[in-house]
Amino acid sequence: MKDSNRIVFLDWLRVAACLMVMGVHSIEPFYLGDGGTLITCEANGFWSTILDSALRAAVPLFIMTSSYLLFPVQQATSAFLRKRLTRVGWPLLVWVVLYALFPLWGTDVSQHDIAGNLKHTALNFPDAGGHLWFMYMLIGVYLAMPIFSPWVEKLSKKGEQTFLWLWLFTTTVPFWRQLAMVVFGQPRVWGEAFWNEFGLLYYVSGFMGYVILGHYIKKYVPEMSWRRTLSIALPLWLVGYAIATSWFWAMMPKVFPIHEPIELAVYMETSWDFCTLGVVTTTLAYFLVARKLTADGWVYRHLIVHLSRLSFGMYLMHMFVLCFVFDIVSQWFTGVNPWTGTPVIIVLTALFTFCLTAILTKVLSLIPGSRYFMGT
Repeated sequence: MKDSNRIVFLDWLRVAACLMVMGVHSIEPFYLGDGGTLITCEANGFWSTILDSALRAAVPLFIMTSSYLLFPVQQATSAFLRKRLTRVGWPLLVWVVLYALFPLWGTDVSQHDIAGNLKHTALNFPDAGGHLWFMYMLIGVYLAMPIFSPWVEKLSKKGEQTFLWLWLFTTTVPFWRQLAMVVFGQPRVWGEAFWNEFGLLYYVSGFMGYVILGHYIKKYVPEMSWRRTLSIALPLWLVGYAIATSWFWAMMPKVFPIHEPIELAVYMETSWDFCTLGVVTTTLAYFLVARKLTADGWVYRHLIVHLSRLSFGMYLMHMFVLCFVFDIVSQWFTGVNPWTGTPVIIVLTALFTFCLTAILTKVLSLIPGSRYFMGT
């Protein structure tokens, strides 16, 4: 039986974005390790660049999905916030504690400081639950939605375009900061200083841009043929992908193995930041293509809808599962040439993690009150 309230392509998109997130985290062991940047060979650096650059749109796609469904807010602010914050806040609290209490598979248990982790959770997520940063950002987006809603409802199409062009320029700021670092020795531009992080473009930057972009597409971009869609999406994707890959690869030292502080990885990841130009354009490309995914047959009704509903819980728990799966899969390919073995390990880790977390999330969702810890 079909649910007439569901938007089919958003279910397909949410499932794809969930798998993409697990792909990103399956790649991390090939360029991160020992508390810093660790790339053991050129093949690992190459495959990290090629694959991760294509997957970084995952988080923005989640935000655009929320925008398409919820923005502008059509109910009282108090009712909206109560519903959204209950759905996100309680699971965040539960999983922050769980990641503080239990070490990830393969980590040194003797170094797992439960007391220190629990103290840390008063102000932020524990190190083992790094992916929970998304939850804090999502809550921030929900808090802002009722504020932006009256504005966007009164804004003309041209006014919304003006905002989006300005926001798009802000996605180049990370690269301007790197230029400032080279020229002036400090990565601060247009009013930013060590005593002021709120520069010229601060108030029109960030993830709310994806919210406005989702609204603009919903309101102003008509349904297009596959030919028209691909004629727009493919160039967008190619440009964005080129930006994402070229920076990461260019900034990577080419003498292997690379074993450097974490700051090197952060520097290399500049083009992978979620609000940078390359990620924005690949996100837009994926979203436009996803709008063509309207198949609502057996696979959709019996698989995709259920996975879409479980995707939030899958995101919350997947790091516990992924570390275990990666350890097993990587052992299968011990001694295999990394030029062929590395991409296979990444793909299998992501797929197996996705399937296992889907099963576990489904089982846990059957527990009374599961919405308070799984969001389902």
